[in-house]
Amino acid sequence: MNPTLKEFLEACETLGMLRLIVTSSAAVLEAKDTIEKLFYAELPKGKYANMHKDTLEFHLNMDAIKQVKFEVGEAKRGNFPTYAIRFLDEKNEPALSAFLQWGKPGEYAPGQVAAWQALREQYGEVWEPLPVE
Repeated sequence: MNPTLKEFLEACETLGMLRLIVTSSAAVLEAKDTIEKLFYAELPKGKYANMHKDTLEFHLNMDAIKQVKFEVGEAKRGNFPTYAIRFLDEKNEPALSAFLQWGKPGEYAPGQVAAWQALREQYGEVWEPLPVE
């Protein structure tokens, strides 16, 4: 049975520091932070996962996420692997990307890559979350 996106987001706490990226037609917003202490709200537009911190507010319409995809890539600057999770919308486009964030280029925190790999193994390289009830 596929888990819900809520369950997956809560499991993302194990990933540590992430680079959260949202791209629109005119801008890219990137923030470095951890996913933790989520709370949930049901609004007319959908069911939202929310996080409030001093320097970041995060709101994700979980009903709009149709697929989650794990990707290994190569850094644009430097010769090291990157580890991303893409939250895809109904057009199969990233609504949110979450990359493991390194300290020095290519130096991830101890256990961070293993946590990402464990989530990929548990959920699959590409999966469709069950609707959140």
